[in-house]
Amino acid sequence: MLFNSYAFWLFLALIWAIYRLLPHRGQNLLLLGASYFFYGCWDWRFLPLILTTTLVNYFTALGIESSDDPKRHRILMAASATVSLGLLAYFKYMGFFADSAEELLTWLGFNVHWSTLNIILPVGISFYTFQTMSYTIDVFRGQVKATRSLSDFALYVAYFPQLVAGPIERSSSLMPQITHPRRKRTGDFSEGLYLVLIGLFLKVVVGDNLGFITDGIFSVEASSLSGTEALVGIYCFAFQIYGDFAGYSSIARGVSKWFGIDLMTNFRMPYLARNPSDFWQRWHISLSSWLRDYLYIPLGGNRGSSFKIYRNLMLTMLLGGLWHGAGWTFIAWGAIHGSILCIYRACGDRFTLPGLWGRVLATVGFFHLVCLGWLFFRADSFPQAWEMLIQIFSHQEMTSLARYGFGMLTFFCLPLMAYEIWLDRSGSLRRLETVAWGWRAATYCYIMFMIIVFPPPVFGQFIYFQF
Repeated sequence: MLFNSYAFWLFLALIWAIYRLLPHRGQNLLLLGASYFFYGCWDWRFLPLILTTTLVNYFTALGIESSDDPKRHRILMAASATVSLGLLAYFKYMGFFADSAEELLTWLGFNVHWSTLNIILPVGISFYTFQTMSYTIDVFRGQVKATRSLSDFALYVAYFPQLVAGPIERSSSLMPQITHPRRKRTGDFSEGLYLVLIGLFLKVVVGDNLGFITDGIFSVEASSLSGTEALVGIYCFAFQIYGDFAGYSSIARGVSKWFGIDLMTNFRMPYLARNPSDFWQRWHISLSSWLRDYLYIPLGGNRGSSFKIYRNLMLTMLLGGLWHGAGWTFIAWGAIHGSILCIYRACGDRFTLPGLWGRVLATVGFFHLVCLGWLFFRADSFPQAWEMLIQIFSHQEMTSLARYGFGMLTFFCLPLMAYEIWLDRSGSLRRLETVAWGWRAATYCYIMFMIIVFPPPVFGQFIYFQF
């Protein structure tokens, strides 16, 4: 059930109508049942999987809190992490590691061939695994209390608006909103509508329209492309994945507003970042903060020698790349971003240019470094990524496809970037709500016009469902 499908909105309308009539406990049970139904619509066979993750972390947290023995705490935490990460590794990485081992042994001269199961990746497993692990770790650290209600914890894990593609919520934020009665708040419906409309615009208008171009360019032999066409493909993918993922997060936040639940902001104009630290405070904020709090800081963070700091940065980004997908191209994407973080840290303020034009150059320059990473993220293989990179630096030609691509980028992305620059300069994501109604009405009319008049040739699934 996709956010950009009629089936989802009929499902949501039914749930919301019943939700408004129920008391707090009934609302939670309704949302839990709706969440399991929503997940079951993808593949009901994976419901026992999410239930297993829920039960393991629920009882582990209770066991930790009921004991004063630090050794027992560590054993329970290790067991919980082993189960959670073991399930993730089996379903997401088993085939990748098996194939990689076979290739390595063959390269070393061994005649190895083994068959592996064609394992289906459960949708959203990376998201709810990290979400449940953060809860158990926080209980282990004594930062939150373990919840006594299994149904409340199950709802925290399976809450359907953010279940399959985030944001990855912390228990300190989401759990109190589940366990305590939710009161009707003025402005929730209008803010939710704004977030839903922006999300649909990002996904349907920007993401899917540019994704059609991206898929066409990346589906042909890289050697047959001009460098300009390759650039168009990378630029289109940069905005496709942004529109796709930020659109999902925005819709999830908007729908949650209608239930009286606040989800965290997951994107904050990321392509206006001037350096990698700024970028990771704007892009997929829930994952970057998760990696910071549960990996980078425990590894030592900014403490210790420069070598250790760079090591921590690289390990964190390599894991971030592996989290996104079971493939060497995703690991390369993580390595690229880790290297960029290390280089910018080593150079200090040398990339900081004065004045307006300095900021513009820094932003444009860093955007192209991000696009370098996106090339490997999107490519089907290293040879394809490398061939496209060679074409970019050796064979520039403004073909009709390149002109069409640049035209579509300008048409769909220029208004979006102008709007985001306006938001960024104000320092508030809710600036539109403070302007005169005429400007708000014009913005909403523009969004609806674009959604209705410029539907994509093909409605695509959300990219991050595969992670």
